[in-house]
Amino acid sequence: MSDPVSQKASDEAWMGDPLPRGRHKLPPEAVRASQRERLLRAMEELVGERGYEATSVPQVIARARVSSNTFYKFFADKTDCFIALCEQHGEELFAALEAPEEEDVAGALAALDRGIRMYLSWMRERPAYARAYFVELPAAGPRAVEERERQYRRFAALHRTIGERARTVYPDAPPLRDIDVTASVILTTELVAAEVRAGRIGALLELEDALRYLIVKLLVGATAAEYVATGRA
Repeated sequence: MSDPVSQKASDEAWMGDPLPRGRHKLPPEAVRASQRERLLRAMEELVGERGYEATSVPQVIARARVSSNTFYKFFADKTDCFIALCEQHGEELFAALEAPEEEDVAGALAALDRGIRMYLSWMRERPAYARAYFVELPAAGPRAVEERERQYRRFAALHRTIGERARTVYPDAPPLRDIDVTASVILTTELVAAEVRAGRIGALLELEDALRYLIVKLLVGATAAEYVATGRA
């Protein structure tokens, strides 16, 4: 039996704002964009509230306030919609985090600070998606896990850039190894996931110092990490 309090919260949750009925002046592309965005938002909210397995296509359709035909015009099935959600947010987050090409290489560690803060703030401001991604993604099966691996590779490339730029500040740092780059991405993800699973999404910024130390230690070395931890970098 469902918890009455949880059910009440679900009943009061976000609902899609449907387009005006009848004739309107919206171009077809605007209509399609609105429908697709509402479906993705509905998937995000429902999976965040109920979990992936407990979320159904009819629930997504009802929450988005579109027709069944509209859903299948965009997505083949529930998994397809969920993966599209992960792809969209992944693109948005990566675009926000990607270091500009013109940035002074000497600012690599300052850029890392900004990136960590942005990453944690971004997830904290999207609690439904944070739960959907960090907790529920494996339940969506191999296709969703493959999308997560794709995102890992993109973030690994970003971490590698940080490590390479940091060596202009720490030229005596050991060679940057593939395993350290991979570990920096996976461990960062898992530490954030542990907070999300524990219901501490609102406290994600408290991880900032620990993540900075961990990432610098893996990408640059213990000496640099100690300097960063003591505020000497």
